[in-house]
Amino acid sequence: MARADDQKTAAKKPAAKPRKPRAPKAGTHAELRLTGDRLVVRVPGAGERTSSSGLLIPATAVPAPKRLQWADVTLAGPDVRVAVAGDQVLFLPMSGLEVELDGEELVLLRERDVQAVRAAPTGRDHVPGQYL
Repeated sequence: MARADDQKTAAKKPAAKPRKPRAPKAGTHAELRLTGDRLVVRVPGAGERTSSSGLLIPATAVPAPKRLQWADVTLAGPDVRVAVAGDQVLFLPMSGLEVELDGEELVLLRERDVQAVRAAPTGRDHVPGQYL
């Protein structure tokens, strides 16, 4: 009799459902939404430098630069009118705030701190507009 009960309970048990594989987590860049006129830029070669004699100079030991610097736009907020992701912008490094996203050092700027924009190449010739 015990054997018949085991067969009945085994027949009533639902079969295990196969689990769906989890989607890979997207990077912080995909999940991050900027507010207002903010830009996140990647500055090439930022950080520590080496002197001509081989000594390591940390980024904090360098005096504040008075020279503008080019950077690649990584993210742009919804109210940014002058630049989109992929463009290069010219800005004063003192005006930005450092931020770390996915282990990468980036700079957060306001649109008003951007002095010039170099658009990303589109691969086609640009036809000049009509001057009025």
